[in-house]
Amino acid sequence: MLKPDAKPAPLPWWRTVWPLRRRVRASSGRAVRLLVILAVAVALCAGGLLLLPAGRALFEDTRDKLSTPEPVTPVDIEASAEVPRHPATNTTDGLSNRYWGAPAPGAWVTYTFREPFRLVDLVITNGASASPEDYARQARALQLDLEVTTRDGTKHHEELTLNDKPGDQPIPMGISDVTTVRLVLRSAVGLTAGRHLALAEVEFFQRG
Repeated sequence: MLKPDAKPAPLPWWRTVWPLRRRVRASSGRAVRLLVILAVAVALCAGGLLLLPAGRALFEDTRDKLSTPEPVTPVDIEASAEVPRHPATNTTDGLSNRYWGAPAPGAWVTYTFREPFRLVDLVITNGASASPEDYARQARALQLDLEVTTRDGTKHHEELTLNDKPGDQPIPMGISDVTTVRLVLRSAVGLTAGRHLALAEVEFFQRG
């Protein structure tokens, strides 16, 4: 009597994917398998390169949220213009009832730091004072052009919109290796004859 042929063993899972699902003789499918493996490797490498910046940004953002921000003080402050008795250094003196006075929109102030750092938060106190009674004594800029320069010379630009109210206004940032920060005053309100733009305080926080 003739014995029936034994059923062929099932294919491993990796051989069920086209074009490897075909049963081939020894060595006849090696070239195809090699091409598929190479294609998968290239795709994974390309995907990794594309996702790397986003993944790194997510990692840094998570570290920012898990850390306790620490204040960092600039070592140099330069302004394009100042009204008498209201220098730009007033913006980092820790007193919200003294301010930098600028004659008109377009005036800028640049803060330079001793060492590059991770800027996680920027806190701005607008107007002449944090006190509601004194806040509107002078004009305010409700928009600021922000230019952040990093250690390698890269410049990050952003337009900040402020609320027309007294008190500090925190702005999350998340920029690494910061060396200088420049703020340009825009969109003035309350700028009438005999008045000038006032910016009470600018605070910088690094990742702790």
